Amino acid sequence: MRSIAIINQKGGVGKTTTAVNVSAALARSGQRVCLVDMDPQAHATLHLGLALSEEDPSVYHVLTGDASLADVRQQVEENLWLVPAHLDLAAAEMELAGEVGRELILRDKLAADAEAFDYLIIDCPPSLGVLTLNALTTVNEVFLPLQPHFLALHGVSKLLKTIQIVAQRLNPKLRLSGVVLCMYESNTRLAAEVSRDVSEFFEGQQSRGWSDVRFYQTRIRRNVRLAEAPSFGTSIFDYAPTSNGAEDYANLAREVLGLAPERAEEQLEPAMREG
Repeated sequence: MRSIAIINQKGGVGKTTTAVNVSAALARSGQRVCLVDMDPQAHATLHLGLALSEEDPSVYHVLTGDASLADVRQQVEENLWLVPAHLDLAAAEMELAGEVGRELILRDKLAADAEAFDYLIIDCPPSLGVLTLNALTTVNEVFLPLQPHFLALHGVSKLLKTIQIVAQRLNPKLRLSGVVLCMYESNTRLAAEVSRDVSEFFEGQQSRGWSDVRFYQTRIRRNVRLAEAPSFGTSIFDYAPTSNGAEDYANLAREVLGLAPERAEEQLEPAMREG
């Protein structure tokens, strides 16, 4: 199983949009995908049409109680399952403060899970607290979504340091494997300049142990349909299957699978086209 945490401690860069739509695209290509919502804002959960009450089982009960992943996981589409979140997840940071091994709870729950998946994708909160540490100790890879503006790399060094520390002390398999540019406006000089700066930044990090980072060719263009889809409780492929957003995330999923990007209408599965 390939396990990926999608992280950026800066909000509003397309993190949840990427987590949801990459998961949906992989599922529609035939992969069995489990998406875990580790963000107390529960945006990935709402994006996929679930609105939990406090009594409904969620990832909060997995982290702070005896619930297993199987107890809370719900199938939301063919080949796509969601471990949902609720706003009460915010309290988990405080409740776990005195818990021994609190950074490893999700990893241990996953190890006890009998269900087999091809991909585990975790949508992380925009912070580097206990919830994000649980994600980093559970996965092998980190994807970093960035918005191409002049503050794109602000705080990235701190995130890289956190990944490095977790890899050294808790999860030796962990690595930053992918960088995704979101909200891209191809007709602006700023986007091109920031893209170059980001590429040069990670090239400069190769001597520091980041030589495996892949700067994904697919750029997620700024697209109003991507912003609208969450309010309809569905991925971009059901909401606007012919939009630029659907094309871009389908192509990004192909890259994640190790395939070359293609025009969306040439590569979408029948189920995706029907959406």
